Amino acid sequence: MGVVRTVVFPALRLVVWTLIAIALLWIAFARPDRDTGAAASPSAVVEPPAAVVTRGDVTNTVTLQGTIAADPAATVRSTATGEVARVRAAVGDAVQEGTPLFTVTVTVEPPAPTDPAAPPAQPTTRTVAVTSPVAGELATLDVLPGQAVSVGDDVATVSPGTLTVSAPLTQAQQYRLLAPPTTAQVTVPGGPGTFACTGLRTGNPAATRQSPTPDQGCADPYADPYADPSSSMTGANVSCAVPPDVQVFPGLSATLDVTAGTATGVLLVPVTAVQGSVGTGTVWTVAEDGTRTETEVTLGLTDGEDVEVTGGLTEGQRILQFVPGTDTPAGPGGAYGAGS
Repeated sequence: MGVVRTVVFPALRLVVWTLIAIALLWIAFARPDRDTGAAASPSAVVEPPAAVVTRGDVTNTVTLQGTIAADPAATVRSTATGEVARVRAAVGDAVQEGTPLFTVTVTVEPPAPTDPAAPPAQPTTRTVAVTSPVAGELATLDVLPGQAVSVGDDVATVSPGTLTVSAPLTQAQQYRLLAPPTTAQVTVPGGPGTFACTGLRTGNPAATRQSPTPDQGCADPYADPYADPSSSMTGANVSCAVPPDVQVFPGLSATLDVTAGTATGVLLVPVTAVQGSVGTGTVWTVAEDGTRTETEVTLGLTDGEDVEVTGGLTEGQRILQFVPGTDTPAGPGGAYGAGS
């Protein structure tokens, strides 16, 4: 037993470790089926998703969030210089266009006599009525009998008693409403239900178009630098008149659905596949062999998800679903998708 422990076992261990070392060296350097290029190449290739040009219908409906406000009162200005003779209306009265509000006694100086010997002519007086320029309710009346007034003085205000729904526009929404219709469907939560408002118009207040002053700076220092610029407000808004028979109140919130065109049986592609938003754009077509080609297309209506293609593609053609180089798909915040 002493010989086995001191000679045989150590010899066997040495043989085993030697065989293990030889096997590891063979696996690492001498294995004949070892493919050095396989480890460097990826095991799978991720292809970008593709879409197919389809044919269908598209309706360009833009949904806006707005508020209801009372229309501003009209200012009444004196049309004569003289002394108030009689006040003919009171605050709160319903007036029509042309309703007399008060009268003014005007002194008319006579012309200079042509004959120096003739006695001087005496001045004469006449009465002039100052009237309401619009129909509505007399909101203020700032004259009293015997008060002196001059032409152009602000003497009263008339509230038209009408309401307007208005909503701000983002940059993308403004592009979608380049030619808006004249009506919109309005829904007031908890109100009378959906109704049509008329006289739809877009506006851009002059104050929002002024250049920033040196104190204002050129940009908002707290703005998100990664925010989609198409989702920012532009200062433009959409407004329309509330029908007089609809009972709503100033300050209420409202949703405007503005439909600016419908197209049926047209070629459609996802908005995420198009680079560009108005008139023309580009897509990347995919050939049978996988070759991608940047192709110019002409664009029509969009519903925020699909966009009409009026030229440059054919039905069934394969295109990339997303514009190459974009970090995230352009969804509701994209050029067409901003605002539903």
